[in-house]
Amino acid sequence: MLSIVFSGVTVIGGLLAWDATTYKTKHVEGVPVNPLALNPTRGGPKNLKIAQFLVGDEESDEIKAMEDKPKLVIVGGGWGAVGVIKGLPPGAYHVTVVGESNYNLFTPLLPSAAVGTIEPRSLVEPIRKIIARVQGHFLQAKAIDIDMSERLLEVSAPGTGENFYVPYDKLIIACGSVSNDHGVPGLENCNQLKTIDDSRQIRNRIVENCEIASLPSTSEEERKRLMNFVVCGGGPTGVEFASELYDMINEDIMDYFPKLLRSQARVHIIQSRDHILNTYSEGISQYAEARFDRHGIHTIVNARVKEVGKDYVTYTTKDKEGKTSEHTIPCGFTLWSTGIAMNPFTKLVASKLPNQYHKHALEVDSHLRVIGAPTGTVYCIGDASTIETNLVDHLWELIDQCDGNKDGRIDFAEFEDMLKRIRRLFPTSQLHIEKVRDVFEKYDADKDGAIGLNELASMFAKISGRLTALPATAQVAEQQGKYLGKKLKKLAATGHTQLQNMDIKDDIDDILYEPFSYRHLGSLAYIGNSAVFDFNGYNLAGGLAAMYLWRSIYWSEGVSMRTRLLLMVDWIKRGIWGRDLSKF
Repeated sequence: MLSIVFSGVTVIGGLLAWDATTYKTKHVEGVPVNPLALNPTRGGPKNLKIAQFLVGDEESDEIKAMEDKPKLVIVGGGWGAVGVIKGLPPGAYHVTVVGESNYNLFTPLLPSAAVGTIEPRSLVEPIRKIIARVQGHFLQAKAIDIDMSERLLEVSAPGTGENFYVPYDKLIIACGSVSNDHGVPGLENCNQLKTIDDSRQIRNRIVENCEIASLPSTSEEERKRLMNFVVCGGGPTGVEFASELYDMINEDIMDYFPKLLRSQARVHIIQSRDHILNTYSEGISQYAEARFDRHGIHTIVNARVKEVGKDYVTYTTKDKEGKTSEHTIPCGFTLWSTGIAMNPFTKLVASKLPNQYHKHALEVDSHLRVIGAPTGTVYCIGDASTIETNLVDHLWELIDQCDGNKDGRIDFAEFEDMLKRIRRLFPTSQLHIEKVRDVFEKYDADKDGAIGLNELASMFAKISGRLTALPATAQVAEQQGKYLGKKLKKLAATGHTQLQNMDIKDDIDDILYEPFSYRHLGSLAYIGNSAVFDFNGYNLAGGLAAMYLWRSIYWSEGVSMRTRLLLMVDWIKRGIWGRDLSKF
């Protein structure tokens, strides 16, 4: 016993001794600053200041050496951006991150933060700490325009009163997306769950509803309305928020508020498809629906929200005969979580480029380069992007490259070359192309050893119909970011001077690096002291053991050890003292 006490005292003493060394006083004088960083020259199409040099570029010889390195500008600080930064070699690029928030947010756990299961600070890591490894710069500003001919990004910074340009050699757009309103009126009455501020507002709103419902002056009808919570959208975010909200009601409101509130609390999920979690396997969707049914979470499927008011949600359903009926739920809180739409900046970029017709994202090729932009200068990743799936658009290009005889017909040797090129342009097409000889014989209708234009067009259309866009998830964004980080590392290792001397007709990205190929690692979702997993056809659903596995996976994906430690402490706090029900 004495040895245990002595060991504890030793550990605490050691921690205090180490803590004492962290308090420092430093005086810095005569910091070198490039005059052009403080007074930039003007230029560009709008004659704005051009930030060729940034404050901090000359603070040390190591940082100053990067002034002449290629300028890599990243718009956004989400999963994709962090993936890029972590893959970059220090000293290879002059890195600048432009973002409206100066932190990276662990978005998958936002539903937990919205009800107090974990604290908001546990989900954020300052961008400046992340980019310190590559001596990068951060500008808290908003990208609002771009000039691709002069490679200038126009940004607007709060409080400055004047826009300015950030020059780039390579630009990575990773600014994410916004919620899709689907043309539904009244969304100003909804809460959304995409940012830390959103989670704070939701948490305060829920607690406020409970406090008002507890007042003796509140009528029975008003109390029931306040304790009615509606979630529009049955995807992972909507399902996990409904689950977390149910846990909060069942575990904390039950203990610390009048029990009448618990008896009158209702959670509703409105889903436009025939199942919640419709991107998961059918078995998982059915398991989640059955669990919600047992818990009293009202799941409304095959329904469309028609209007959202301050204190109600109206939705429509169709019966078997196709007759539409309208329903209204009085409610005190509504969450809107029904898909994504283009970020204003990506929408502006798309408007400046030809052949950008996608409604929800910028279309990129298999190397994540924005289609229509100068080759190798503008990339896009994460929710802001979607990889092209229309193979037909490349028909004439591939025929020109592979038709050696220029007779408009492709023989077997030329067909083999064509399929190799297709697999590089569309890596996912490999799943839909059988053995080369079988495919060739299938489309060689007249059996003369060659395929004509009509047969090729038919094959391309069939393959295009099978290709699907990647989901807008953190997993995809992270993989794309890591891929782009590795590619940029390879480009830097090859030598920037050597790359500039290569033939302009050569596809440098394709020569030096493989196209991006997404590897699905599975999907998971929390459903109230339980969790479901979909690992490429292998499904798992269960209770507390599955929940701890879900926590372990997300814990391991934390950006830093600091956030992992904070998450662990939050989960322990919830177990011992429950959620914090204060409103501020």
